[in-house]
Amino acid sequence: MINKKIITIGLILGSCQVFSQNFTLKSKDLAGQFTGKFIAGTFGCNGENISPELTWGFAPLETKSFAVTMYDLDAPTGSGWWHWVVFNIPANTDGLKQGAGNLEKQLAPKEAIQSLTDFGTAGYGGPCPPENDKPHSYIITVYALSKANLGLAKNASPALVGFMANQNILAKASIVVYSKR
Repeated sequence: MINKKIITIGLILGSCQVFSQNFTLKSKDLAGQFTGKFIAGTFGCNGENISPELTWGFAPLETKSFAVTMYDLDAPTGSGWWHWVVFNIPANTDGLKQGAGNLEKQLAPKEAIQSLTDFGTAGYGGPCPPENDKPHSYIITVYALSKANLGLAKNASPALVGFMANQNILAKASIVVYSKR
């Protein structure tokens, strides 16, 4: 009953901000720490490099598209490390299937663009923190956007995608997952 009242109030006021407060991101595949299935298969790591399943809900009604990023805040680069950058995900999408980060499998929506990561390739690149380093924090974020198309090339840098996403943001939701080796 309370939710109906909130929705009614939001519609009467002409505002959908109430929905963005509930925007959520979840993953059945991730529970605090990455497992070998989602770890990189490069840089000395022997994981399967499979992107996790992600689902989101309660996006603002004005949402025209989504973007998803995965960023290692603790990478010893001075600027972090971008592991996954996806944008122009259609507004009628409520998640990405496990393995959608593998371009060959074509599991992501066909309109979605998987841009370059800091590995220098498009698609998902799993975690592979340096040996004996502290646990790394991987921030996976979904952005609800006010534009259907960010107008970026498929080889857009993660920084440019982040800039355009933040210029057109309606809401965002994140989960943090850790990895250490």
